[in-house]
This record gives sequence, structure tokens and C-alpha cells, in this order.
Amino acid sequence: MLPAYRERLTPHELKDRSEQLRESLRECVVCPRECRARRLEGKYGVCRTTDQIVISSAGPHYGEEPPLVGSHGSGTTFLTSCNLKCLFCQNCDISQLRAGEPVTANELANIMLSLQRRGCHNINFVTPTHMTPQIIDALVIAAERGLSVPIVYNCGGYESLRTLKLLENVIDIYMPDIKYSDNENARKYSAAPDYWDVVRPAIKEMQRQVGGLMMDEAGVAWRGLLIRHLVLPNRIAGSFAVLDFIAREVSLHAYVNIMDQYRPQYRAYRSRELNRPISSKEFTEVLEHARKLGLHRGFEAHDREKVFLPFHRYQEN
Repeated sequence: MLPAYRERLTPHELKDRSEQLRESLRECVVCPRECRARRLEGKYGVCRTTDQIVISSAGPHYGEEPPLVGSHGSGTTFLTSCNLKCLFCQNCDISQLRAGEPVTANELANIMLSLQRRGCHNINFVTPTHMTPQIIDALVIAAERGLSVPIVYNCGGYESLRTLKLLENVIDIYMPDIKYSDNENARKYSAAPDYWDVVRPAIKEMQRQVGGLMMDEAGVAWRGLLIRHLVLPNRIAGSFAVLDFIAREVSLHAYVNIMDQYRPQYRAYRSRELNRPISSKEFTEVLEHARKLGLHRGFEAHDREKVFLPFHRYQEN
């Protein structure tokens, strides 16, 4: 199975997408903030990056969801900085404190090819939103040199529809977070006052492009949507409404990883509501709500029901 950027786009079409995305850096409209920073001129956007690619690390990663990890790991590249400002950021040294080193598009292409040679099942870009044009520049080079594994877009869910539409048939697997179902909480804890308004159409666009998560006979994902949702203390995330949206407007067959690993990090200590781990009750009630809605993929380890349906494109509800 070839990835979409090889099967559905010609090299010329992929290059054209790259050029259109790079133009969006001129007065930056890459993400929903549309801060208009002149990033091609070396000016910082709200994300605190210019047109440089800055990465923290790259290598096979075995801590992702099983369909991404397989037997040889997910070829994960951590990009520095972020277009969100989460007080509780779990990767704060990378996303908020910007620990990393600049690389050229050619160097990033070489990293991608190296990960493929090491047997990684995919190339997994973590927090790619603000560097999407630069990533696709590198993908053009890597594809010309033989890259042929799926591309994973591992993001915070705060995405521009214009940018996403330029990624159609470029990205194989979308892996967004849905962090909140409440704009006010998104403003307080991530400085994104329109988050809930933005994330819903973004998720629906991702679903339109790639459909439900599809896996091969070994259980390794090759295309589709995988949604993450981190349960926060004191119901700050609005998890019930998040799951209602997925079940009613995305698909009952959506793969949803409901995560229980929240721990107060970064600046969470500044918020009384965030300054503690979640309780078992808070997590269990979210799982129970998901089951009640009929969602059934992605949290099988929690309810001990494995659902594996390879090669099947689910009929949307």
C-alpha cells in the first residue's frame, strides 16, 4: 500500500501544495490565529517561530498508540514550539520552552528517510501545525528520494481549515487532540478562546479526508483518523460533550484514545483546578459515557474488549 502523497498526487502536485503552504507564511495564516507575522522575513509568529524548522529529537518511538507502533516503532519527530499555550503542557520543554535545534528541509528529509530505513512504520510529526509548510517542503525532497511510508499529523486540534484542505492526499493519518468542549476553559488554560469552535470543523475535515482508522493484517495503521482526548481534573476538558460530538458528528466507529495520564506539569500549579492528578472516578465516568454512546475503538485496553477489523472502511453514521 502506497501512502497518499505517492498514490494520489504527482510530484508536481505535491510541489504545488508545498508552494501554496509556504506562501501562507508570508503574512502568516497557517493556523487559526492568523497572526499575519512575516515569517519568511525572519519575524516570529504567535508560535514563536519563523520559517526555520526546529526539532527536538527524532527516532523510533514505542510509546504511541499500538496501531502506530507496530513491531518497529513510529518514526517520531518532535517539533519545537506550539500554536497553543497550555498551562499543563506535558511536553513543555519542547512545546513551550522550545528546546531544539534548527535543521534545513534537506536535513529533515534525510531524517525521514533514515527512520524509514530503520523500519519505522510511519513518519510521525509531533506538534506540526505551525511548521506545516516547512514539513511539506521536506516531504517533497524525501518523496523524490524514495520515502514511501505514511505521514502522521500529530496535532493539538487547533487547525486552519484552509491549511488542512491543502494537506488532503498528503497526510495519511491524522492524530489530533480534542482538548476542550468549552471556549472559556480553552481561553483560561490554553490561550485559545475559540478552540471549541475551531476544533469541531477541523476534526470533521480530517474525517472527510481520511475516514476511519484502517489497519493492515498486522494491526498497523496505514490511513485514517485517530483522536486523542486527555481527561482533565474537575471536568475542565468537558469530556462528555467531546465524546457526544465524536459519536454524533464524526463516527461511532472513530478510534478514540481516552487518556488517563494527566499530571500537573509546567504551569499547572498556578491553577487550583489543574493542580492535581485526575481521580479514578473522573476517568471511569468518561469511559462509561463513551460506551453508553456506542463508541468502541481506541480504549479497548480499558474496557478489555479488543475490536480489530482490518481493511474495513467504516460506514459513517
